Amino acid sequence: MLSIGKFAEAGGVGVETIRFYQRKGMLEVPQQGGGIRRYGRNDLRRLQFIKLAKVAGFRLKEIKELLDLDATQDRCRARQLAQSRLHALDEKIMELQRARNSLQRLATECASGADGPCPILISFGL
Repeated sequence: MLSIGKFAEAGGVGVETIRFYQRKGMLEVPQQGGGIRRYGRNDLRRLQFIKLAKVAGFRLKEIKELLDLDATQDRCRARQLAQSRLHALDEKIMELQRARNSLQRLATECASGADGPCPILISFGL
């Protein structure tokens, strides 16, 4: 059983993050024992789930829904959320690839040594 400070440290987040997740209903507020709230293994598992879901790009609302699905074991809905997230990530990857290609082209033009303003600065509005 961990105090909120130790729980936050074990989860790699700040105490205010724990409180934020509690206000959003993503983490339970444990009962006080001896004036101190104690967090257990299941709390840490949920916190780690939240962190991993954030890394995967899920929004807080989606993470909350995934956490709620854990109790129902609704695999179909969990799969739908994952597929939606994959689609959004694919779109973001394509957007980043376009930006990279554009910047690569501008950097090549800039390196060409031609006289005049740098194409990078021109394209960004300078």
